[in-house]
Amino acid sequence: MRSVLLQAPTGFGKTVVAADVMLGTMDRGGVPFFVCHRRELVEQSSLTLTRFGIPHSFIAAGFPYDPRAACFVASIDSLKSDKRLAVVPQPKLMIWDETHHIAAAGWAKVRNHYGESYHLGLSATPRRLDGKGLAAYFEAMVQGPPVAWLIDNGFLAQYRIFSIPGADTSKLHRRAGEFIKAESAAAMDRKVIMGNIGKHWSEYARGRLTIGFAVTVQHSQHIVQAMQAIGIRAAHLDATTKRAERKQILQDLARGRLDMVWNVGLFGEGYDLAANAGLNVQVGCVVDAAPTDSESIWLQRCGRALRPQESRAVILDHAGNAGRHGLPCEPREWTLEHDRKKRNPADRVPMKQCDRCYACHEPAPACPECGYEYPITQRQINEIEGELQELDRKRERKQQQRQAQTLAQLIALGEARGYKPGWARHVWKVRQGRR
Repeated sequence: MRSVLLQAPTGFGKTVVAADVMLGTMDRGGVPFFVCHRRELVEQSSLTLTRFGIPHSFIAAGFPYDPRAACFVASIDSLKSDKRLAVVPQPKLMIWDETHHIAAAGWAKVRNHYGESYHLGLSATPRRLDGKGLAAYFEAMVQGPPVAWLIDNGFLAQYRIFSIPGADTSKLHRRAGEFIKAESAAAMDRKVIMGNIGKHWSEYARGRLTIGFAVTVQHSQHIVQAMQAIGIRAAHLDATTKRAERKQILQDLARGRLDMVWNVGLFGEGYDLAANAGLNVQVGCVVDAAPTDSESIWLQRCGRALRPQESRAVILDHAGNAGRHGLPCEPREWTLEHDRKKRNPADRVPMKQCDRCYACHEPAPACPECGYEYPITQRQINEIEGELQELDRKRERKQQQRQAQTLAQLIALGEARGYKPGWARHVWKVRQGRR
């Protein structure tokens, strides 16, 4: 078997597994590639390999390239160039970070070019928005332990999740499987929602290092301005933020000089805050203000707060994503096959939401956060009476029919009820047959 996909939740340590596999390949004289899809991930993967003592070079724009190196961190954008593919030798092993992208044209081109290599895919959520399966690229999938097991055994943090009613996202349209950003931003970029973010963060997560997810750069900046206006120390980051400024902001968050950092498209899949800050960033809260139709994106966002910590992590969902995709710890099935269908809500673990504090949890008689006891719903009395009345009418009709002992009496009963003339003779004939 030459190609295997490893599925494991965010925080499992897939990069650590990859580093060990790469060392084993190098010990046997093979050259491994670690393939990423964003510049930020090239940088942080290099830091991780350095931490494990793995010498390496790069195949990525703006990074040094040493053809004699025993290991390479590669950018898919650089590697997919025809000129680059023509000169870069075939590696013994290719490790694909965030491998659910491999069905995209550029990724598939590189994968097929190096068909004789061994391939190891890494993904927490091997499900694409377009439903394309990955069976054409991997022969088998190995699934790591589920989120619930990792939480129960202390490898991920316990969490509290609150889904605060905000914008009406029921009428958002989709493009390429995801909500249209302009519509999402219009729905979410409102003062009342920003006020709720500040209020609920102050109530449930003050004192916790927080990262927030916004729809657009402008939306993120507006949230930051709203937070600063009420005394919350907030900052904004996106892919265009200069590297030095980005590192400084993350270090300020790690050192407690900032309460929260909002981002657009930066703290997504595979992003390691600690590696990019050069310091340990213990995220205690995630605020999600960006509606998404992708279950994978929702789980990746939640995972940013689930690193082990002393107290329970807090997830504040202002975009309705918890109701859309379920709790992070509920069991999920992953497959390499083509899968366009979204999970049927009826197949998911039921989720209860508290009407008082907006906590989301598995079904229980009372809210585990505020103790609110849910009222027991009883069947409406008028429905019961209606059923009894209907049964009484049927019983009365049968009693009248039994009391009609002669054919003449049956004919009279049938005429009173408006039945066709043949009804009485049919009933009489059936009775005679029984006798």
